[in-house]
Amino acid sequence: MTPRALLTLALGDFRYRARRPAYAMTLLAAVGLGYLTVPAVGSHWSVLNVGDYRGVYDSAYVGWSTALAGALWLTLAGFYAVRGAVARDESTGVGRLLATTPLRSSGYLAAKFLGNLLVLGSMAAVLAGTAVVLQLTRGESTGLDPVALLTPYVLVTLPLLAVTAGAALLFETVPGLRGGLGNVLWFFVALAVALGGQSPKAPLGGLGVRPFADAMRDALTARHLDLGPADFSLGLTAHAHPLQTVRWNGPAVDPAFVGDRLLLVLGAVVLAVLPALWFHRFDPSRGAVPARRTDPAPEQVAEPTPRRSGPAYTPLTPLPPTALVPGRSFGRLLAGEVRILLQGLPRWWWPLFAALVPAAFALPYAAGGRAALLPVAWLLPVLLWSRLGTQRVEYGVDTLLGAYPAARGRVLAEWAAGVVLSALTGAGPALRMTLAADWPALAGWLAGALFVPALALALGLVGRTHRLFQMLYLPLWYLVVNGTAALDYMGVVRRHGHLAGPGPLAVTALTAALLTVALVAATTRRTVRR
Repeated sequence: MTPRALLTLALGDFRYRARRPAYAMTLLAAVGLGYLTVPAVGSHWSVLNVGDYRGVYDSAYVGWSTALAGALWLTLAGFYAVRGAVARDESTGVGRLLATTPLRSSGYLAAKFLGNLLVLGSMAAVLAGTAVVLQLTRGESTGLDPVALLTPYVLVTLPLLAVTAGAALLFETVPGLRGGLGNVLWFFVALAVALGGQSPKAPLGGLGVRPFADAMRDALTARHLDLGPADFSLGLTAHAHPLQTVRWNGPAVDPAFVGDRLLLVLGAVVLAVLPALWFHRFDPSRGAVPARRTDPAPEQVAEPTPRRSGPAYTPLTPLPPTALVPGRSFGRLLAGEVRILLQGLPRWWWPLFAALVPAAFALPYAAGGRAALLPVAWLLPVLLWSRLGTQRVEYGVDTLLGAYPAARGRVLAEWAAGVVLSALTGAGPALRMTLAADWPALAGWLAGALFVPALALALGLVGRTHRLFQMLYLPLWYLVVNGTAALDYMGVVRRHGHLAGPGPLAVTALTAALLTVALVAATTRRTVRR
């Protein structure tokens, strides 16, 4: 495969995905990430700090901080943004056309890998542009140094994005990891990389934290400044007082670190082309996909039926008129949406859901049992919730279903089906809260049961892919499990015996806002189709 053909395939893949709503939403998230990483002077939070200090907002510090935060975020979110390239070629028939060409499996995978990397690289470029704007607007240093700002993107962010691009391609070609299970698994893989990659002993430089942290410590030591009880921190952290600043010129990157990053890129390339050992480019003769008969067998060809002269009439029996009862019609629509939502669910899921009820009573309630089981119960159906708002698009029946019923009734019925799923999976904890007369917790449970389906439906209708909800919900769930009270949507984080989160009323108001977004998206798209 010539380099020109490889680049043509990769650019075509990039252009297609750049037109998707999920791509635009990920770019907006990159801009928001830059804002969080370089907060206003005097802010009480940070994403990157060493003890009680941060660097002056110059090109070196802004570049390294946004590059490290981008490596952390895009390793997780970028995976979901680039998945689906191989599946799309299979579903659209492009793969069968490619199977008739001399294109080798390794060349096809290399083109898809390069396309993934272009998508992820464009997100990193937006983040770098945001870093430039933030450095100038924060006002601590207005002198731009492009080399100091872009070097960490080359050494830190891009190698990890290459690994993400290769892993997404690998997951698409491994049976069992192509669907939602692979998406959930990647969240925990990215979580392990985020936590373990910050260690100084992480292989191949990990996240790339070591040069930054060592240089910051050296700068503080040279000025005889006390680090305090804390050390290096990468992640959104609240502070009682604004961080103190220290000026530094960036780390001196040694050749060993550069070599480790090159090996990381090489490993990403190997990860991407490794499936060539079993992936056969949709070739029916090699077992990639079942062959389709385009011509009937000779014994199946029937004799031609003589045509009748004149038009043929088929008698139609008129149906008696039926009155539409609003409540009854919505009930039938809800029952249908529940069946669609639960279709294909393995039989072993039902005993698993049922086991959550006795498990809710097995844990001591006052000793933390009230907050232990509900997060587990509302993690299991993440793949089912992610179907909300996306199934009709992914199965190609969006236009057909757009004719009936009205968008408002259909959206509300789909959301109600998600609420039914929330109630079924969280029935055990809810029953335990009721028997314990823990009414605040039960109110939080109810608000969460309404919120999660609304979030899934709004993201599904706007992004038109199930991966967007999986990408956002899993980190949200993880932060709540780890006690982030500001994001507690299910009422499990407590301080001194009281709910520490935003409260059921605030969560319910957010649910109403999300439903409004879903209704507007569905109505607008239906109007445009007309």
